[in-house]
Amino acid sequence: MATSDTPTVDTEERIFIGKGEQPAWLTLGLANRHGLVTGATGTGKTVSLQVMAEGFARAGVPVFAADIKGDLSGISEVGEPKDFILKRAGDMGLSFQPDRFSTVFWDVFGEQGHPVRATVTEMGPLLLSRMLDLNDVQEGVLNVAFRVADDNGLALIDMKDLRALLDAIVPDAGKTAADGGADPLAPIRKAAQGFGNVTKATVGTIQRQLLVLENQGGTKFFGEPALSLKDFMRTDRDGRGMVNILVADKLMQSPRLYATFLLWMLSELFEELPEAGDPPKPKLVFFFDEAHLLFNDAPKALMDKIEQVVRLIRSKGVGVYFVTQNPIDVPDKVLGQLGNRVQHALRAFTPRDQKAVAAAAQTFRPNPKLDTAKVIMELGKGEALVSFLEGNGTPAMVERVMIRPPTARIGPITPEERKAIMDNSPVKGKYDTTIDSESAYEELRKRVAGAAAGGGGGGILGQIGGIVGTIFGTNTPRGRMSTGQVIARSVTRSVTNKVVGGVVADLGKSVGGSIGGSVGRAIVRGALGGLLRR
Repeated sequence: MATSDTPTVDTEERIFIGKGEQPAWLTLGLANRHGLVTGATGTGKTVSLQVMAEGFARAGVPVFAADIKGDLSGISEVGEPKDFILKRAGDMGLSFQPDRFSTVFWDVFGEQGHPVRATVTEMGPLLLSRMLDLNDVQEGVLNVAFRVADDNGLALIDMKDLRALLDAIVPDAGKTAADGGADPLAPIRKAAQGFGNVTKATVGTIQRQLLVLENQGGTKFFGEPALSLKDFMRTDRDGRGMVNILVADKLMQSPRLYATFLLWMLSELFEELPEAGDPPKPKLVFFFDEAHLLFNDAPKALMDKIEQVVRLIRSKGVGVYFVTQNPIDVPDKVLGQLGNRVQHALRAFTPRDQKAVAAAAQTFRPNPKLDTAKVIMELGKGEALVSFLEGNGTPAMVERVMIRPPTARIGPITPEERKAIMDNSPVKGKYDTTIDSESAYEELRKRVAGAAAGGGGGGILGQIGGIVGTIFGTNTPRGRMSTGQVIARSVTRSVTNKVVGGVVADLGKSVGGSIGGSVGRAIVRGALGGLLRR
């Protein structure tokens, strides 16, 4: 562990985490080498997470963290000089200075934070298959559905779009149009069969899994306005990093939705951010609580992609910190990428627990002065074994330290305090109103109703949107656009995202179908099957 005569306060180059025989510093220039915070329930993991988040925010680094129990929300309010906090600060030679940090709350369900949405297209077939717990055959059919949608310019925005598309690819030679003519969806069914055998039974199973996801709240997650990850990467007027908190108490009731959602955000960051090499401090630090849910029962293909994203996202300037009870919850290939470690107490009541403690001890660089496995079971609340990367990028010897007290409030905030923060949020109004743009569901309904044969569709507003799309070239398939056309489409979507209210939302629905609907065309998919934006 690095030593220094400098007073134990954060600096521009490093964050003071705690103190044992010597201070424990987390170097900002090595913070994007990822990390791990582990320990049994009630041993102080959340406080350690808050201390690290405060340090990053003070250094101007935006933070994203999932808040499982609500305790992390206190970072948004001024800390209270309670006796045990003052005592710990005094023992470390610190003068307790209460502080608070600019915070934005997010909530998939839109109840305790700003809504978080993604389109089905952006989620991609690989992550959606994981979310739906599909087998290989079912995942293959879902990939066929996405390919058919891409080839036919069908934008997959929300759940009803995906349902309509799945219905459209089901083989049924007996189907006819509403006027008794040929089936208008026959070309789509034929295209689907061209990629392999798509059966009613398999599609039916996927539809049932979609129902399960809808019952867990998935309907609220898929839609528009879709989240712009740039909104996570803000600083406040004082130059401090914004702390983004995902309210996850309700989301945790659907653990697969929770894990897949966070993995989607990681993959989006990986795809969107440019290469940064080794910056003096991270662009964003991402705390992934209950990280074991990410790896539970994950198929090998997905595990390989997770490892790839974790390994490579470092060069984008993003640090990922997994928070879980035991290091053995994290696969070895991923564990090897996590250079900064904070290990709180583990309890060993069974032979299996004892093996877990031994395995945790072996993940640290040994310290001749410490019996690491023994100390792990002796740690008190707020104590931890710490090993951070040193200047040459190698782990320091493990040290036993007392974690410094947070300067913001410890514990949850009140509903009134949360409302006041949301009312003054920099993204207030941007995501709060859902926009139902014209997409695959509406387009397929038109075809079935015979509207496609009329050559128009969408009414007068749809025709106006088509004219505008032609002028700007934004209905050109992705991959064949000029720079000006890409900019025009980005502007179009930005405007659409800000549309609120009844009449204006209807306008966005019609124009969005003609202009924004082209987003789904000729898509290039990224490492985890999501939409690759370029």
